[in-house]
Amino acid sequence: MLFNPRAHFKNGAILAAIAAGVALPVLAETANFGTLTLSRGFGSPTAVLRGSTGGSYSLSAIANADRHKNKCLGFATPTPDHIIVLQQDFSKLTIQVNSGGKDTTLLIQGPNGNTVRCGDDTGQNKDAGIVDTGWGAGSYRIWVGSLEPGVKSNYTVSVQELD
Repeated sequence: MLFNPRAHFKNGAILAAIAAGVALPVLAETANFGTLTLSRGFGSPTAVLRGSTGGSYSLSAIANADRHKNKCLGFATPTPDHIIVLQQDFSKLTIQVNSGGKDTTLLIQGPNGNTVRCGDDTGQNKDAGIVDTGWGAGSYRIWVGSLEPGVKSNYTVSVQELD
């Protein structure tokens, strides 16, 4: 009996394409507001991303605490808001949310999901921020959340390389 790929896979499309030697596209992870690729000395002192909060997915479902034992707070969507791809290692970065003073939170999941960084209020400012060292090359998934579920706020995220 001959193997019939259509009998084992919905429409047999994937296996039939492989058997025929057809290249399949790689499924890229998407973000709510896009992807930014950075290399050292990324032009201006700061790169900026834009988006809005409004989800009701608890960020503690991704991680309760980060690598420095900071609590991961807030609510966002299950899909990351942004993806930042670092083409090289960075020794120190600052990632700061500006929502005009709304109470935002920040969760960053590093390459392969191995490293988590979380941020909440920065000083007297209710906007979240993270300053940290040891940013390895790779893709970082970023969620900007609000302290309460469903709260809509427009924001910018600035990324700055520090020496």
